Amino acid sequence: MIENSVADGQERPPPGRAARPVARDAAGVGFAVGLSGFAFGVTAVSSGLSVPQACALSLFAFTGASQFALVSALAAGGSAPTAAAGALFLGLRNCFYGLRLSALLRLPRWLRPLAAQWVIDETSAVAFAQRDRASARIGFAVTGVTLYLCWNLTTLAGALGAGALGDPAAWGLDAAGPAVFLALLAPMLRGTTERAAAAGAVLLALAGLPLLPAGVPVLVAGLAAPLALLATGRRGGSGVPGASGVDTRADAGTEAV
Repeated sequence: MIENSVADGQERPPPGRAARPVARDAAGVGFAVGLSGFAFGVTAVSSGLSVPQACALSLFAFTGASQFALVSALAAGGSAPTAAAGALFLGLRNCFYGLRLSALLRLPRWLRPLAAQWVIDETSAVAFAQRDRASARIGFAVTGVTLYLCWNLTTLAGALGAGALGDPAAWGLDAAGPAVFLALLAPMLRGTTERAAAAGAVLLALAGLPLLPAGVPVLVAGLAAPLALLATGRRGGSGVPGASGVDTRADAGTEAV
């Protein structure tokens, strides 16, 4: 939960001792998740991409799950437009993170285009977990720097070593990306709507696998979100947020994350 100080525009950095745990935890998240870049590098090259192509994806796309979705669809025989559409669909969630982070971090305008490169699951989760704006900025920046550097370095290492490792499935590396994504997603499934959307997405994706071209099932799975919202809205009565007993506390100057 973000305290009133954030809503009131507190900009003062936290004391040194208070900032160290934030930076330490953020660096730990960045380093741990960044190691998965090795699995991406191996998977990308094994799927037919060159080493420069794999590294360019990590440098300029830097979206983790979307990168894995792209190379997995290509490896399964999907066309480039279909694979790119699936990756783009997964990457759209970062736009919603960006809206929340813009209000939370309130970065200078000249810095926002640069910070947008680091708007991903991990940096957003660390920033939202802080209790004031100064700590959120530290968490976002340290996670972004650490993860970006580790992810790109390990992508290069994995891409260069793909030939020596052989089939990534034999080492279980093909499961690393989805496993990391699920580990990040699981704590967010707190309410009925979130759980229904996740379960529906899994069912739709599994149903589409034997029937649809590679890369398309993930697009179909996206239909689970509006269906879950529609179902829970009808069951809740009015469908208005907060009408089913949820305390939004918007007037109290607090924001749940």
